[in-house]
Amino acid sequence: MPEVTQADIGRLHEKLKNEAESSGYHLNSDVEFTRQLLQGLLTNEKRYGYCSCPCRLASGNRDDDLDIICPCDYRDPDLTDHGTCYCSLYVSSAVLRGEKKAASVPEHRPPAAERKAPKKSARAAGISSLPLPVWRCKVCGYLCARDHPPELCPICKAKKDRFERFI
Repeated sequence: MPEVTQADIGRLHEKLKNEAESSGYHLNSDVEFTRQLLQGLLTNEKRYGYCSCPCRLASGNRDDDLDIICPCDYRDPDLTDHGTCYCSLYVSSAVLRGEKKAASVPEHRPPAAERKAPKKSARAAGISSLPLPVWRCKVCGYLCARDHPPELCPICKAKKDRFERFI
């Protein structure tokens, strides 16, 4: 397996930083720490063919690991609840500005058996039986199911206050 170079890490850092900032997210300002995480992402990409979270054990099966491909499915709820994602690659605006201390983030990824259990479709389960509220961006119509609306709409970049509870 080819080695991850400092140039590779630098290119990924610049790419993710630009993508994050243009979407209302922020990378951890501790550059050395962030570069170590990026080295883990690149190592996992070389190993598995996808950038799985460097702080979680990937299976090597993309379908089984879809939820932990960076940015993982748990990033937004972790940012809302704790100020950082699980591995601390992404941080909230408040953490970035030093207004809030980054908190330890508990693992929210369900065990493998739960992830592999067959899921009922929304139609079969009935939309009203969703375990989380559904939020709608009043600007573009983006929908997401989570405890709270995102800080910024990933589609149109509208702020949190532009979301309404849909279901």
